Amino acid sequence: MARFQYTARDSAGALVKGALDAASRKEAIRLIGLRDLYPVSLTDGGGGAATKKKPPAKNKDSTSREKRSEARTTSTAEKKRSPPAAGAGDFSKLGPRHALSFLRSLSELISSGMPVGDAVRLLSVRLKDPKLRQLAGFLWEQVSSGQSISEAMAELPDTFEESSVHLIRAGEATGNLEEILRRLVGYYENRNALRSKVTNALAYPVFVILVAIGVIVFFIYFLFPRMETLFDSLGGNIPAATQLLIDSSEFLMTYGIFILAGGIVLGLSFWQWRRTPKGRLKTDQWLLKIPALRDFIIVSDVLQISQTLSALLENGVTTVEALKMTENVIRNQAIRESFSEARGMVVEGTSISGALQATGHFPDLVLDMLDVGENTGNIVPSLKEITRLYQDRLTRHLQLFTAFLSIGVLITAVVFVAFIAFAIFTAVFQLSGSF
Repeated sequence: MARFQYTARDSAGALVKGALDAASRKEAIRLIGLRDLYPVSLTDGGGGAATKKKPPAKNKDSTSREKRSEARTTSTAEKKRSPPAAGAGDFSKLGPRHALSFLRSLSELISSGMPVGDAVRLLSVRLKDPKLRQLAGFLWEQVSSGQSISEAMAELPDTFEESSVHLIRAGEATGNLEEILRRLVGYYENRNALRSKVTNALAYPVFVILVAIGVIVFFIYFLFPRMETLFDSLGGNIPAATQLLIDSSEFLMTYGIFILAGGIVLGLSFWQWRRTPKGRLKTDQWLLKIPALRDFIIVSDVLQISQTLSALLENGVTTVEALKMTENVIRNQAIRESFSEARGMVVEGTSISGALQATGHFPDLVLDMLDVGENTGNIVPSLKEITRLYQDRLTRHLQLFTAFLSIGVLITAVVFVAFIAFAIFTAVFQLSGSF
């Protein structure tokens, strides 16, 4: 038997410390659960009554066995502290969308009064999605070995974001895990709804562009070569518009594959350069110089910042730590670097509104609302109001952007088809009139 020192929380959320004798860590956790306590930490406090006896003399074989046992124990502990390998169980395929599904199920069970450990164990058995069941199984393995749920989640950084882990750790410390999980699920759902809104808004213009490209390719590579043969057989002078289309078709049929290959090489080269820190920063700076895109990018990033920062501050994360974690959700690298500089100014004592104003990227309305929140001593309501306003503003930007893009693509396609029809009919009429 070994003696374990434990720190746990009772049903009211109060911290309870104690010690007990158990054969293993799992047995100790089970005994703590039988006392209606939720374990926060569990350490081996030394041997129990049996360990007070004087140990027998050790021979070389027993010493060697103990060293091998200690080496295995150390290796196991190091393995638990390090993230699971990407190949082991395909944890690399678990992403934020799995985190939302898991947290939603966990929140529902905890809201019904089930302890977090039992909830994770139940999910590891009951979830139907193999990936989610694998995720819950890994977390249950860590929790059953004495880790807290936040420590277990921290070992899967590709699935659970740093800000989410901090929030859950704060919920464990304050005994308010149920409320924090509910807010965290709401935050994830709002963010996913925003991404879905952007994707859906771009779906129609992309479809129209692909159709227009298909029409152009059909005319150039299939229709014009046959019409050129017909015109040659009829003889006579071909109108200038028709000749332009025929020459363009011949040029693209001869050199089109080389132009396409060159475009692909240039595109891949540009994409690889953009993936570098310097390339990402430079291209994001270029995007901010395009008036139509600048407003859209700023509105999108301001919305991400206000959503994340309000969720973190509302749940007890310190201002400096919350700003550090919020920096990771900013997509535009130029704005992120400016935000990082502003965070340094806040650490030195500057107000958040004053620091963000120095970046030159944030609208006056946002700065004024943050200033009001700081002056009243509660910035969270101001951040929530900014989130509400900028959600509506982003929706309007998306509607305008998709409308202009769709109309522009349609007009371009209609003009091109009309020009083709004009060139064909004028050629037919002119050649038929020559007989």
